[in-house]
Amino acid sequence: MNYDIIGDIHGNADKLVQLLENLGYQQTNGIYQQEGHQAIFVGDFIDRGTSQKGVINIVRPMIDSKKALAVMGNHEFNAICYHTANTEKPGEYLRSHKEKNTEQHQAFLNEYPLASIETNELIEWFKTIPLFLELDTLRVVHACWDQNLINDLKLNNRLTKANCLANDYYLEASTKGSQLYQDIEVILKGRELELPEGMSFKDKDGNERHEIRIKWWDESLETYQQASVLEVDSLNNAPAIHIDQVNKITGYPKDDKPIFFGHYWFKGTPERIRENVACLDYSVGYGGPLVAYRWDDAAQNICNKSFVTHE
Repeated sequence: MNYDIIGDIHGNADKLVQLLENLGYQQTNGIYQQEGHQAIFVGDFIDRGTSQKGVINIVRPMIDSKKALAVMGNHEFNAICYHTANTEKPGEYLRSHKEKNTEQHQAFLNEYPLASIETNELIEWFKTIPLFLELDTLRVVHACWDQNLINDLKLNNRLTKANCLANDYYLEASTKGSQLYQDIEVILKGRELELPEGMSFKDKDGNERHEIRIKWWDESLETYQQASVLEVDSLNNAPAIHIDQVNKITGYPKDDKPIFFGHYWFKGTPERIRENVACLDYSVGYGGPLVAYRWDDAAQNICNKSFVTHE
């Protein structure tokens, strides 16, 4: 099977249609498909863009008919928690409805109002999306592949046979301080390092941050400056800050299966990070291209000529 792995979409249905057509997919019986190919979505279907339903109406039939696979993104997980009542705190939800969270989710709420039948049914469907995919020749996760963490989730029966988070564990997974909360944060948002005292920066949404997302795939990085996925002015202007042994980046093994992920808002020309590591999120939520990678199942490594954009 040949796979077409597609990055974060964030409610950009027009770009998704253009990308699918560029990849050679056509609608048959209302479902985009291509003989001998299966699409794989890296998550984050929703939020930010202006066509939430447009995206869902494309990707859901593809997934339900097995023309596509998918992994859960942090925005799907957040949506599940935003729309799920907290049974231990009557009147509250697993994800607080405070102003910041609501603003981040508003594009979705505009089309899928809280507590509507259609919304609730979609939220249940989101729960059927696995946290990661392990295929014969490649792996897919939204933000970070950590084999030890994945092994622990399986050992502790937190996952279904399809590697979805078991329904009974959403409360624990949304409770800050729990181990499961930390595990889900890593898989869906990536590994972070707390900045030295007194340092902070504002993220793309204007929120004050005191930790950086790190290049978890690269074990050679020795300083905070090298490890940060984002360019942080306060960090770059400081003397080199070395990562201590406790926080040393273990990396993604160079002899493991190729790993594809999204989430990190890359910019520039889509290209591989390494022969077996590639990010497919090139900031579509802020005007960047929607990116895919054409994986030939006979391939051994990731190559730059196989990236495709909607443009």
